[in-house]
Amino acid sequence: MSVKEPTAPDFGDGGFFRIRLELAYDGAPFSGWAVQPGRLTVQGTLEQALAMLLRRPVRTTVAGRTDAGVHARGQVVHIDLAESEWLALARRSRQSPAEALLRRLRGTLSRVLAEHSGAIVVHSAELAAEGFDARFSALWRRYSYRIADRPADWDPTRRQLVWWHKNSLDLELLNQAALPLLGLQDFRSFCKPRANDAKATTVRQLQKFSFLRGYDGVITVTVQADAFCHNMVRALIGSAVQVGAAEQPIDWLAERLALKSRDAKSLLAPAHPLILEEVAYPEDSELLGRAELTRARRDRL
Repeated sequence: MSVKEPTAPDFGDGGFFRIRLELAYDGAPFSGWAVQPGRLTVQGTLEQALAMLLRRPVRTTVAGRTDAGVHARGQVVHIDLAESEWLALARRSRQSPAEALLRRLRGTLSRVLAEHSGAIVVHSAELAAEGFDARFSALWRRYSYRIADRPADWDPTRRQLVWWHKNSLDLELLNQAALPLLGLQDFRSFCKPRANDAKATTVRQLQKFSFLRGYDGVITVTVQADAFCHNMVRALIGSAVQVGAAEQPIDWLAERLALKSRDAKSLLAPAHPLILEEVAYPEDSELLGRAELTRARRDRL
C-alpha cells in the first residue's frame, strides 16, 4: 500500500518561507522516522501536529531517516510555509513567529502523542538561511552507540540505551577491523536496499568508525558519514562486534565490503542503543552549492 504524499500548498507567486526545525526523540515508541500506514512514526506524528497547527497537510524533509527504535538528539527537518502562514503564527502576542511556532508546536505534539507525550521535543524553530535543505545541504551525520560487554557494567537503569553483549570484546580488534572501511566505498554488503527508489545508491563516504571504552567500562561507538543507507550503521556495528568477539578474523569486514553483497552473515546490532547525535552543515553562503552538489552526485551514482 502506497502512502499518499501531502499536497503542497499553493503559495501564489511561488514564494515561501523555509523553516528549520531541530528536534530530539525517543525512538522506542515509533516504527522509525518515515510515515507508514497504521503505524506510529516520528514523521507521521510531527506532520499530524503541524497539520493541526496550520490547518493543512504539511510535508517535512528530514536530514536522516532513522529505523524503528532508533533515537535522535540532533535531528534536523525543514518545512515550507507561505508568508501569511508564518506571520500569522504569533497572532496578537508579542512573540516572534519563530517563538510562537516553537511554543505552539510543542503543545500540539503533546496532544498528538497522548500517552507518549515527551517522546518528541522540538528544540528550535527558525527561518532557514537561503539555499538550506535539511537533507541535501548536510555535510555529514554522526551516530553514537553504547555496548556493555562485561556483566559487571550492566546497569539496569540504562539498559534501554545500552547493548548488553554477553561476550567480552577486544577494543584493538574492533578498531583495526574498522579502518579499511573508511573513505568513499560501496557499502552494499552492509545496507538494506530501499524499495521503490530507482536512484538509491549504497556508495557512501565513511568518515569515522571507532570504538572507545569509557570510564564506566562501556564501549562507545562513533560512526560518521556523509550519509547512510538503510540499516547501514547497525550492520557495520553488528559485523564489527563479531570480529571483536574473536568470532571472525580481523580482515573479515574488509572482505565483506569487497563482496558487495549482503547475506545471512550480516547481523544487525540491536536498534535501542543507536542515537543520531548531530547533523553538520556548511556556512550559510555554501548551503545551496552543497545541496546542488549532493543532488548531482546522487543522480550520477
